[in-house]
Amino acid sequence: MCTRIFWNDNPVAKTVSRTMDWSISDEPDLWALPAGLHRSGGVGDRALSWTSAYPSVSLSMWRGGTVDGVNGAGLGAHALYLDDVDWEPADDRPTVANLMWVQYVLDTFGSVAEVVAAAPDIRIESVPFRGQTMGCHLAIEDSTGDSAILEPTGGRMLIHHGPQYQVMANSPLLDEQLANRARYRPFGGELPPPGDITSLDRFVRASYFLHYLPEPQDTEQAMAGVVHLASNVAVPYGAPYDDGGVYPTWWITATDLTNGTYCFLSTLSPNAVWVELDRALNSTEIRSLDPRAAGLSGEISDRLRPATLPY
Repeated sequence: MCTRIFWNDNPVAKTVSRTMDWSISDEPDLWALPAGLHRSGGVGDRALSWTSAYPSVSLSMWRGGTVDGVNGAGLGAHALYLDDVDWEPADDRPTVANLMWVQYVLDTFGSVAEVVAAAPDIRIESVPFRGQTMGCHLAIEDSTGDSAILEPTGGRMLIHHGPQYQVMANSPLLDEQLANRARYRPFGGELPPPGDITSLDRFVRASYFLHYLPEPQDTEQAMAGVVHLASNVAVPYGAPYDDGGVYPTWWITATDLTNGTYCFLSTLSPNAVWVELDRALNSTEIRSLDPRAAGLSGEISDRLRPATLPY
C-alpha cells in the first residue's frame, strides 16, 4: 500500500518520492553498494547472474531484497505492492526474483529507456518471502525526466513508458487508475479531489496536487515539494481500509535525480536523513546503516559502516 510521485516537469531538478505502507514495519536498512558486485537473480537453475555495472544506494525489506533506491547514473527504481499479479509463465528466459527486481535494474541500467528495451529478455518470478507470495509492480525514472511503469498482468509484462507517467499507487492496474482519474478535475471530469486512503483515491490526490505544485525556486524546494506530496497521501497509524486492514506509512524516501541526493524520513521520527551520492558511493566496500536509528539527522554518508549484504 504505497504511492510514488515523480516531479519531472519543473526546471530546477527531477525529484521523486515514495511511501512505504505495510501492516508491520519492513525493518529497512540503507545500503551503499559499489559497482563490480557479482549477483544472482535467485530463482533456480535459470536464475540470471550479473555483475553490477553501477553503484547504488538502496533500501532493503527485511534484509531479503531491495524495494527502493537510486544508482550512480541517476536511475531510480521503486517496487510497490500489487494485488492479483499474473506473472509471465515459465519459458527459456533467465529469471529474476521479484525481491531482486529493483536491485537488478539499479545494478544494470543507466536509463529508463535501457530498462524498457531489455525487459523482454528476462522473466520476473515471484518467490515466497516470510511465508507470503507477494505481487508487485515497478516504477522507474531517470535524471532526464523519463519514466516507466512495469506491471505483470495477464501472463505478460505491460509497460507504460513516457514522462507523463508521474504517479503510481497499488491496485488496480495503471490503466484503470488513469480511467478513474479522468472523472476528476483537472483531468477531464468534474469531481473534486477525494480524501480517502484507498489506492484509487491516493492516485488521484497525488496527481491533483502534483498538477498544481508551484515551480520551485531551488533544489531544496524541489525536494520539499515531493516530500509534502508524499505526506499528503501517507496513511496515518491506525487508519483502517474498507476490509478492516491497517497499513500505515512507515517511511518516505525522496530522491533528487539531478543532483544525486537520496533522503529517508521515518514516520516515527521528526528528523530527515540523507546521503549525497558522490559521498556515499566513493568506496569499494559494501556499507550500511539503519536509517531509523535514534539521533540520526542530516547527511549521514560518514555514518555508513562496512557490512555483509545478506541477499
